[in-house]
Amino acid sequence: MKIHPLRILRIIGVLDGLSLITLLFISMPLKYFADLPLFVTVNGSVHGGIFLLYVLAIAIVQLRIQWGVSWSLLSVLVAFIPFGNFVLDVKLRKMEKTMRVKPFPTHWLVYAIIFFSFFDLFVQLPIMSTYALSVGATTFIAGIVVGMYSFMNTFGNIFSGVFTDKIGAFRILVFGLFTSSISLFCYQFVDSPEILIFVRCIHGFSSGFITPAAFTLLANIRRADEQGSGSAVTGAFVGIAAIIGPATGGILASKISVPNVLSFVAVYGIILLIGLFLLLRKISLPMRVKKRVNEKMKWNLGIMKAYGGAFFLMFSQGVLAYLLPIHIQNLGYSSRMSGTLLSVFGIVAVLIFILPTNRIFDFVNAQITLLIGVVLLGIAQIGIGFADDILWLYGTLAMYGVGFAFLFPSINAVLIEATTEKTRGKAYGYFYAFFSIGVVAGSAILGTLNLVGKPGFLFTGAVLFIFSLFVLVTLIASKVPFLKART
Repeated sequence: MKIHPLRILRIIGVLDGLSLITLLFISMPLKYFADLPLFVTVNGSVHGGIFLLYVLAIAIVQLRIQWGVSWSLLSVLVAFIPFGNFVLDVKLRKMEKTMRVKPFPTHWLVYAIIFFSFFDLFVQLPIMSTYALSVGATTFIAGIVVGMYSFMNTFGNIFSGVFTDKIGAFRILVFGLFTSSISLFCYQFVDSPEILIFVRCIHGFSSGFITPAAFTLLANIRRADEQGSGSAVTGAFVGIAAIIGPATGGILASKISVPNVLSFVAVYGIILLIGLFLLLRKISLPMRVKKRVNEKMKWNLGIMKAYGGAFFLMFSQGVLAYLLPIHIQNLGYSSRMSGTLLSVFGIVAVLIFILPTNRIFDFVNAQITLLIGVVLLGIAQIGIGFADDILWLYGTLAMYGVGFAFLFPSINAVLIEATTEKTRGKAYGYFYAFFSIGVVAGSAILGTLNLVGKPGFLFTGAVLFIFSLFVLVTLIASKVPFLKART
């Protein structure tokens, strides 16, 4: 007899509540009034382990019961309130009798794969340059090591797009996850800068196969009227990876070696690979190869806008990563403030992605929201350049987060609308190649022009406004309606 997911959540929730109560009302008094800190150490470890199981149980309920996300957030919240789990258990006992278990939503596995791809990218940011120096690289070679991943990623994106249309997204995802995970394990054998550069080439190229195939698969299995909000949810996973990836990499690297950190990411990739075989094998796309070979992607204005949006979004990101720490330092703040500000932009974007606000992308024309996103990014870049106090910086980074939240799902939706299933893989391949190029171009162009501080931010804002003007002119010329036609 199968146990209802809510029953599992209730059992672990009660255990979590009991461990919290014993920690607060027994172990902590023993530590502070009886000088027995061992009780807190042991009880705290047990409580932490149970809490991780509790969060996992919530995730399982979300996937199998598919209740509102607010219930999952509430379940996490009550875990921090004494006796909160017991109050929630009363409600869950009633819900257990009425809520039926649903089939596993396979698209969530694709979301997890997208998260893996971007988590793999972001976890490297705070550790790769110092790791390169630790194996004997010069600062110049360390820069090459860092940039090599994105450079090779571009080629992986293009190859992924071409072959996704020919042999199907499933096979490409299998190849990408397998080779990427193996390359992550290969860091264990790095003992010189030459070997590190070789591993970075393989890692970047193989990882480039994952994202275009995953986005193509999602686009093809989603309903047409949910492409906008669906792309917003996808953006939430990218945003979450951007928030927790660097922190995870930095924290783990301070406790274990960098190769072990990357091996930890590799284990996650292997788990996803197993899940892919178990859950997604039957919806491999496409199955027939012969009819796909001669299909050519037709370039049109929609594709050009999507690619332009992808390039300038990441151009802006590259500038932000390059200039913001310098700007913050010149204002007299610590480097920690840069991380906090970047987290603010990420959190704002993720909230817009996951809250009901994401429905705006199902109703408003994607080209309109694309224009809004680019304009907001331009205003935010200029605002950062003029910022001279911390509140202004927080406000402009929050605006940047809104712009990012509008632009990311919009360029995905525009690309989907401008392509067909037969050529969408190739379209996404080039799309993410523009992503990779944009990141490099942002910092490289400003570095070459020696634009730092206010001039750099003003230059970036001007570039974004020029692109927004192009989008606006094409919207007026094409008489694009503000709202989507509802079917």
